[in-house]
Amino acid sequence: MAAGAGGDRGIILARLEVDYLRQLYYRTGERLCVRSTVTRLGSKSLTVRQELLQDDAVAIRADVVMVAFDFATDASRSLSEAERAHWSRFTEG
Repeated sequence: MAAGAGGDRGIILARLEVDYLRQLYYRTGERLCVRSTVTRLGSKSLTVRQELLQDDAVAIRADVVMVAFDFATDASRSLSEAERAHWSRFTEG
């Protein structure tokens, strides 16, 4: 549930698209890097891109669409100002 959201308000996963761009290799003790960026911030939804890197190259790319949701009314809702402020910290540029 997003910070500042009420008990019946949250964010749901609406879409997940994953591209496997190259092979990953298991290396004991290796720590992989995941970059996360908000690529679109709409009035009711946002898109987050995540990239998993190994050897400084992107191996997996995922685009996730999340929708602000009101579980009491079973419908999408507008992002609150607090939610927009939170997610805007992770936008590109």
